[in-house]
Amino acid sequence: MWVDTVVAFEPGRYMHAIKNLSQAEDYFHDHFDGSDGLPATAVMPASLIVEGMAQTAGLLVGSVNQFKEKVILAKIQRVELDEDAVPGQCLKYEAQLTRVDTAGAATEGVVLRLDHHDGEWQEIGRISLMFSHIDNNMSGREFPEHNFVFGENFKNLLRVSGMDIFDD
Repeated sequence: MWVDTVVAFEPGRYMHAIKNLSQAEDYFHDHFDGSDGLPATAVMPASLIVEGMAQTAGLLVGSVNQFKEKVILAKIQRVELDEDAVPGQCLKYEAQLTRVDTAGAATEGVVLRLDHHDGEWQEIGRISLMFSHIDNNMSGREFPEHNFVFGENFKNLLRVSGMDIFDD
């Protein structure tokens, strides 16, 4: 899970999620570890920032049909990250739905960073993603009936964020 909580949500329109960055997280220990001769610097890998946005936007896309369809990331259209994120900071993913149909959806989003020293959110990136509803795929592949995309971890994330929107 690359998001900790959902802080704003309007089904079919937008979702905002938060990720707190802690030095205790494993990925900080190897990225960048100083083995290249440069000073060791703990930086969140850009791929994990993209994954945080993909999870936020994927939940937004899944909410359109009450999580009855399996939604997967189909394409990363654009990623622009201007600055790094380091331990002690907080990221906010703001995803907006720009298109949705039976085949899939498109989202636009911004990544903001909060440095607790200055207390202000700063935009550090923009990410555009496309998703596929694999239940409606045209490949002819069969997928399991149960929704393996929106499993218990995502359901729990939404519940602790105050959104118990599943028909269990």
